Amino acid sequence: MTQSSPKGAPTPPAPAEAGLHAQVLDRLGTVICNGELPAGSVLSIDDLIDRYQVSRSVIREVLRVLASMGLIETRRRVGIMIQPAQAWNVFDPQVIRWRLASGGRMAQLRSITELRTAIEPYAAALAATHVSDDEASELVGLAAKMWAAGKAGDETRFLDLDIEFHRRVLAASGNEMFEKLHLIVAEVLAGRHHYHLMPHYPDEQALHLHTDVAQAIQRRDGERARRAMVGIMEQGFAEMKSMWERSAEPGGR
Repeated sequence: MTQSSPKGAPTPPAPAEAGLHAQVLDRLGTVICNGELPAGSVLSIDDLIDRYQVSRSVIREVLRVLASMGLIETRRRVGIMIQPAQAWNVFDPQVIRWRLASGGRMAQLRSITELRTAIEPYAAALAATHVSDDEASELVGLAAKMWAAGKAGDETRFLDLDIEFHRRVLAASGNEMFEKLHLIVAEVLAGRHHYHLMPHYPDEQALHLHTDVAQAIQRRDGERARRAMVGIMEQGFAEMKSMWERSAEPGGR
């Protein structure tokens, strides 16, 4: 049970309870995003306590988080109702992770890649205007490290560098809203890696394009940076297109 400090502020849950909270949140979020608990399903706290064998306080905290994500809604005299996907906070990285773990994985990858295609090329163009000399040099260095990791087939190293590369481009744009999108980009790149939806050796064209983005930003050539980032997005689409076409999931195309 959550205790209060002398001033009345709630203290953090004990480590064991916090661990249970994370486990139950992940399991319940996954089954909702999987469709195992379809929209309109009604749950009760007592049922969830029995199902997951945890305390009432853990279940209440899990439900609070799920409600903040739009996955559930508590209604008086009804209970805890699962909400339709249209109500979910689809920008929440945890929701993205659960959707990538579901049968709708390809549709989720498609929608995020389309979002990235709309945003990241413009972010690259802005970065060419706002980036500092040191930041630009570090970006070029990152592209070189990506090249080396890709050629070596070091998938884990390449993934970490790829996530950092795109984070830095978004941050260098000078737009704080673009910068926050790096969490979404990280989830989709990690998801592609986890579910083996990326080639073991990155396409050489993709490696060239990352280098082109970095060099164009360093040279303050916004239009070239934009075009190169469009190329990265298009190349990513091409890699996944055949997967979508083979997928029987609604939304795959």
